[in-house]
Amino acid sequence: MKPASPLPPPSLRPLLPCAAALALLAAGAAQAEEPLWELGAGATVLRLPHYRGADQSHTWTLPLPYVVYRGPILRADREGARAVLLQTDRLDVDLSLSGTPPTRSSDNVARRGMADLPTIVELGPLVSWTAARGDDWKLDLRLPVRAALGVGSEGGFKGWVATPQLRLSLPQAGGWRTALYGALVAQDRRYNEVFYKVSASEATPDRPAYQPGGGRAGGYLQGVASRRFGPWWVAGFARWDTLRGASFLDSPLVRQRENWSAGIAVAYVFATSSREGQAEE
Repeated sequence: MKPASPLPPPSLRPLLPCAAALALLAAGAAQAEEPLWELGAGATVLRLPHYRGADQSHTWTLPLPYVVYRGPILRADREGARAVLLQTDRLDVDLSLSGTPPTRSSDNVARRGMADLPTIVELGPLVSWTAARGDDWKLDLRLPVRAALGVGSEGGFKGWVATPQLRLSLPQAGGWRTALYGALVAQDRRYNEVFYKVSASEATPDRPAYQPGGGRAGGYLQGVASRRFGPWWVAGFARWDTLRGASFLDSPLVRQRENWSAGIAVAYVFATSSREGQAEE
């Protein structure tokens, strides 16, 4: 996601993709007429596990850039930041972006003495097919396949992630726009090594050496909601992750099989385009 200027202090910059992801994910269904772009600023509070399978979480309070752009090809809206490669009545193919924030191993008991987990940006194609729709609801089958790239000193290719999912966009209720997601997760060996590998030099009596493979990585259920109150925008999400059936369950870094995460964001939209953009259905 592309944060708006000015940037917060450098120590917070690696976390901006996570905050921007909340804003773009929870934007909900589009209105009949929408401006080409909108700019705003606000704040977000996120409660996230250190990583999937961790038994520790952290609360982030971050500045939130609110950036929406509805161009014919480049878009940053309720679907996320992406480039539209193909769009028909039922089939869309986009280039999409996602990511995960970093974790200092000194803050995590299971990883103490190991390398820090880097900020990871994920980029790749997203194929969406509309399976069913009504006047004010829609059910999509989605297949994002993304390459994971480390940011900063831990940069470089980190593997592949695929998250086939169902998304149900619900009718508006009381001005609130809501959607539900259900997804399975698959990760290759290289990606799993970033989070779940324990090398011989990192092994301890309570943390034996472990080499993960690739394959199934559990799944998640997620709900998002948002509403506009004039120039103010409010959004939130809740997500339940499970690692049941994951190929790396035997890793000593997996301390629990289920995680909860949640967040809330508030932004003030201070500028909008007089031109209309490509509204979502």
